[in-house]
Amino acid sequence: MRVKRYVVDSMPDALQKIRTDLGKDAVILNTKEIRTGGFLGLFGKKKIEVIAAIDGANTNSGGAAQRFAPQPQPQQQKVMSQEQPARIQSHYSDFPDVPDVIAPVSAKKEPVTVSTGVETQKSFASHQSYSPVSVNAPNRVILKDEHLMEELKQMKEMMRKLTHASDESNLPEPLQKIEQRLIEQEVDPTLVRQIMDEVVADFQLADEPVTDESALQVVRSKLGQVLQSDRSKQISPQTRVVHFVGPTGVGKTTTIAKLAAEQVLKYQRKVGFITSDTYRIAAIEQLKTYGTILNVPLEVVFSPQDLAKAFHNLAECDVIFMDTAGRNFRNEMYVSELNSLLKTQGNSETILVLSLTTKYRDMRAITNNFNKFKLDKVLFTKMDETDSYGAIVNVVHEFSLQLSYVTNGQSVPDDITEMNEWQIIDLLLEEPRA
Repeated sequence: MRVKRYVVDSMPDALQKIRTDLGKDAVILNTKEIRTGGFLGLFGKKKIEVIAAIDGANTNSGGAAQRFAPQPQPQQQKVMSQEQPARIQSHYSDFPDVPDVIAPVSAKKEPVTVSTGVETQKSFASHQSYSPVSVNAPNRVILKDEHLMEELKQMKEMMRKLTHASDESNLPEPLQKIEQRLIEQEVDPTLVRQIMDEVVADFQLADEPVTDESALQVVRSKLGQVLQSDRSKQISPQTRVVHFVGPTGVGKTTTIAKLAAEQVLKYQRKVGFITSDTYRIAAIEQLKTYGTILNVPLEVVFSPQDLAKAFHNLAECDVIFMDTAGRNFRNEMYVSELNSLLKTQGNSETILVLSLTTKYRDMRAITNNFNKFKLDKVLFTKMDETDSYGAIVNVVHEFSLQLSYVTNGQSVPDDITEMNEWQIIDLLLEEPRA
C-alpha cells in the first residue's frame, strides 16, 4: 500500500491532486483541519490535511497522467511500461510503505495500455458520482470548507476600507482630522459620515473656506442637534414611580441612593424604596443601609403579586424608586420577566442605566431588548473610568432616548450630575492628550 499526505486549501483541490498522483482507485484514509504559518502558533492559515492511499497491486491501473496522455507508438509504449515504476516512484510521499494486511494476489504482468480519448471521457464521466469509499469525498466534507467564505469576507472588508479611504481623502484636511477623532471616540462610523456630508454641504452652500476653527464649530453644532432635546432631564415632580433597569454591575443601587438623596435634601420630597433584587448577595442590605441613612422606608418584592402590598405600604411617599435585579438582559426572557414588575398605576418613568465602560455592541443589544417595552430616559455611570464617550451619541441617535444623569464616582450623594451635552461634545472633539 502506498500512502501520501496532502495539505490543501479545500477538498476539491485535494481530490484533483489525488486523482493525478494516485489514480482513480485511491481511497481517502483521513481528513482533518490544521493551521499552517502564523506566529508562535497564532494567526495561522486554515488548511485541510488529507491522507490518501492506493493498493500496491492497483498502481498500474493508472493515474490521470497516463489516462490523459496522447497515445504513443508501440515502441514508445514499451519504453513507457519500463519507465513507469521509476516515474511513479517520484510521486511517493515521505510516508513509508505500509505493508498490506491481506496477502497480495498474484497478477499477471500485462503491458500498460493507454486508453483512447473516448474511453477517457467515459471513464471520467463514470467516476463523477460521489462515493464514500472513493477519492470523491462526501459532500458534507466539502460543505465544511469555510475557507472560501472567509476569503470573501476579507475581500469585502478590504473593499469597504478602500472605499472609505477614498471618500475620506475627498474631505478637506480640517474635517479629516475631526472625522478621525470621532472614530477614535467610537462614534458610529455611519453617523460620522453623515455629519461630515452635511458639514461639507453647508460649507459649499455658504461658499466659504473650511478652516480648523469653522469646521470644529459646525461639527459641534451638528452633534448638538443629535444630543439636545426639549424634554427635562430631571425626574418630573408629577412622577410617582421611577423604575431603574439595566444589566449587572452598572451601579443601579448606588445611583438610586444618589438620586434619593437629591430628592430628599434638595427638593424635600418623601422617598420610598422598592427592591426586587433578590438574586444578588447583600443587595437588599445595601439599599436598606442607604434607606436608614436617608430615613427612607424599604419594601422587598419577590414577585409581581407582592407589588400591590408594597405600594400600599408606601402610599404616603411622594416618589418611589424601584431597584430591579441586574441579570443577563441580552436574554429576552429575562427582560420579559422584568417587564411584569414595571406595570404600575399612576405616572411612572423607566430609566435605563448603562455603564460607559461597556462596549457599544453590548450596549446596543441590551438597549434594543429593553426598548421593546417602555424606556423614557438613559442614565450613564462610571464616566470617570473611561475616556471614550462616543457610546452616548450612539445610544441617543439610534434609540431616541432622553439623556438624564451621569455619574462620575462612587461618593453618595455627590458624584452625580445632570448630563451636559456640550461638555460631552467638547470631550469628543478635544485634541487627544499626549
